[in-house]
Amino acid sequence: MDVSPLTLNRLSIYLRCLRALQQDGIVSVSSKELAEKFHLSAAQIRKDLTHFGDFGIRGVGYEVETLVTKLTEVLGLDKKHRLAIVGMGSLGSAFARHVGNGGGPFSFAAGFDSDPAKIGREVAGVVVEPVEAIAETIPCRGIQIGILAVPPAVAQETYDRLMESGIRSVLNFAPARLRGHEGAHTRNVDLRIYLEELVFYLSRSDEDDDAS
Repeated sequence: MDVSPLTLNRLSIYLRCLRALQQDGIVSVSSKELAEKFHLSAAQIRKDLTHFGDFGIRGVGYEVETLVTKLTEVLGLDKKHRLAIVGMGSLGSAFARHVGNGGGPFSFAAGFDSDPAKIGREVAGVVVEPVEAIAETIPCRGIQIGILAVPPAVAQETYDRLMESGIRSVLNFAPARLRGHEGAHTRNVDLRIYLEELVFYLSRSDEDDDAS
């Protein structure tokens, strides 16, 4: 099924909202109620969900537990996914602890670094290994997802190492544009871009204030 990343992002948001309702003991909810409670679009909710089936019940709306189960399956979150982090500095270590303590479908299975001071250190119950061990460790531990938290100068070669080890899904925190590999799914998260976007709007707002 050809589904856009934006639709998948919204499904994740819907699932998070539905789980909150589930914790509150709410059994059923309409798209309108869901939209009003979590500042979403009722029409967009209905449109997104129709990609995957007819989940609504006329006069009732959506059964929260059933929809949580369906969206969990659609997003592949009903299975465990093991991930590796390359770059065990502040960001990589924080991400490892977040995943390690968060439970759910993701588990931190391996950490790699090129800094001798970090190699051998334990983070979230996992001993950090040298990057040279990627080719052997990734397939041995059945790791499916790679996280890049390395300096931009080594991002491409590290990404290539992950591809050669069998990884096909990468979340890249390095501020570098990567040359992709066929069949691989890569998502870039550059926090500086979002900060610069905010500064742009902030600057425009200041200009409007000065002009008034």
